[in-house]
Amino acid sequence: MASFNASIRESGTANIIDISGDLDAHTSIELERVIQGLIDKGRTNIIVNFSKLNYISSAGLGVFMSFIDEVRSKGGDIKFTNMPNKIFQIFDLLGFPLLYEIYDDEHKAVEKFQTTASS
Repeated sequence: MASFNASIRESGTANIIDISGDLDAHTSIELERVIQGLIDKGRTNIIVNFSKLNYISSAGLGVFMSFIDEVRSKGGDIKFTNMPNKIFQIFDLLGFPLLYEIYDDEHKAVEKFQTTASS
């Protein structure tokens, strides 16, 4: 069975989900649970840090698509950071950069949420 972990930490107005391992059909349920938990608590400024992710399947990609409308309708967003090149290529191929903001550096994503909150 694939190894996957998702942990949450806070930075300013954002909640950062650090994901690691393999995000596939078996492990995507864990990420869904984490994101839904944040939404249920009204924490909709979500940053996903991909720095330790080795692999993502279509089921993993689908998790983000399944939550983006709900998060944005509640005034939040999902931003991506620290994406390894092989993961970014998959997102890029599927047009995700048109739908999501992708940052090289987590601090830039945090700053973007804080700028949005103060304006």
